Amino acid sequence: MSSPSLPTKAVRWKPGVRIAVLGLVTIIGVQCYEEWPFQKRNLISYEVGLAVGAALVIWWLFLSRVRMAARLGVMGAVFLTGVVFGALVKIGGVTGDLVPILKWRWSQGMKAAPAGQVSANSKVPRADFPQFYGAERNGVLAGPRLASDWKLHPPQMVWRHAIGAGWSGFAVVGQVCVTQEQNGEKECVTAYDLNTGRQIWTHEDEAHYNTTIGGEGPHATPTIAQGRVFTLGATGILNCLELADGRPVWNRNVVQAVEGKTPGWGMACSPLMVDDLVIVHGGEGGTHSLVALRSRDGEVVWKAGRKPSYATPIYAKLAGVPQVLAFHDGSVAGHDVKTGAELWQRPWGNGNVVCASPIVIGEDEALFSSGYGVGAELLKISRQESGLKVESLWHSTKMKAKFAHLFAREGCVFGLDDGMFACVDLKDGSKQWREGRHGHGQGLVVGEHYLLMAETGELVLLRPTRAAPNEQGRFQVFNSKTWNPIALVGDLLLVRNDREAACLRLAVE
Repeated sequence: MSSPSLPTKAVRWKPGVRIAVLGLVTIIGVQCYEEWPFQKRNLISYEVGLAVGAALVIWWLFLSRVRMAARLGVMGAVFLTGVVFGALVKIGGVTGDLVPILKWRWSQGMKAAPAGQVSANSKVPRADFPQFYGAERNGVLAGPRLASDWKLHPPQMVWRHAIGAGWSGFAVVGQVCVTQEQNGEKECVTAYDLNTGRQIWTHEDEAHYNTTIGGEGPHATPTIAQGRVFTLGATGILNCLELADGRPVWNRNVVQAVEGKTPGWGMACSPLMVDDLVIVHGGEGGTHSLVALRSRDGEVVWKAGRKPSYATPIYAKLAGVPQVLAFHDGSVAGHDVKTGAELWQRPWGNGNVVCASPIVIGEDEALFSSGYGVGAELLKISRQESGLKVESLWHSTKMKAKFAHLFAREGCVFGLDDGMFACVDLKDGSKQWREGRHGHGQGLVVGEHYLLMAETGELVLLRPTRAAPNEQGRFQVFNSKTWNPIALVGDLLLVRNDREAACLRLAVE
């Protein structure tokens, strides 16, 4: 007589379902928590996802009561799927919100870009755009007066072609537009003809910056002054080249000058020209964070500060005193132009990177802003017998600039607040409105309009006021991540990303 078989224990599905539901609810809650920047929400969501995945594996293998063969079979299938996925797909960088950009491993980048459609000839006067954010380095242009109806008068393509990787913008003097790009192991400064996009000359250095998060190639926009081009490469090579033919005049490694190392995100500061000095940030972990060199021969004149940031310094006269305004790692400060001496300083930030430049508000005020939850602060600089005094007028988390420049008008500050176009009151930093998810792009004020190149490669025309952003039109230029600053010369708009460069003609009134 055979003995009765033991009853089969029921499968324990409830713990797995609870783990999955709890993880999903947690991620939804994190993504909806508006007090955190998008980067923090995404990072926490990734951590929750990993924890939930690990908990589900433990439940499935040890607590589910499913037959062992089935458990091992499912885990084998999951592992095999991961291997196949990894063999087919790679991470081609991240967005400004730290979302991975997935690409096929066999993708070869850009194909031949379409040719231009219209002539560059125009009767619109062309003022030079010789540096980061234009002649005044503030991202604000007086004109031309742009046409608002892009349905009737959309932007027209003058030329378009593939370009090397990099997040540099264009600087333009006359018919020559200059940018930086990566060509294999060569870091290049390249000059193109404004009207045709034809390459005029190129200068090469043995340097190659490339990280998954920071991307590939140089970041900083060239500065054109005194008939020469000044560029800072991603690894710290500061070049002075002749504008006419790209012939080297001198070069220095500013990372070595401060006995530091290349920062994790690469050098991103666009050279600042003040009188006969060219001023840039130095390397990470070095003796100083700012370096001023003589523009004619590259000799170091002064060093200042302690830890560098990624933001481009600006020149300002506050409380009647000429000074260089600079973000440092953990502080903001004003420095004497001739000696680099610290005129004033104030603690800043929460330890995360700083990219956006400060802006000047009136004769004695400057606005500083950064992302990752920090926000904006309006500082007032005043004269005292003992020197300059700095005081905070307000601090607001309603304007968190990451890459893009802010601008002030109508008693308000406008710009991308953690990737969304927003407006805050200049009196107290209170939010007026926050609309439109554009990502971490770049923009220029042109008269009463604002030209915004969204992170998605879409060009957006707005007419912002205290009441609303007043979107006028959209035009898709690129179909990939676009972090590069834009440049406007007359009615010709120069745009690029890490794959393509293009020149568009904008309709004017």
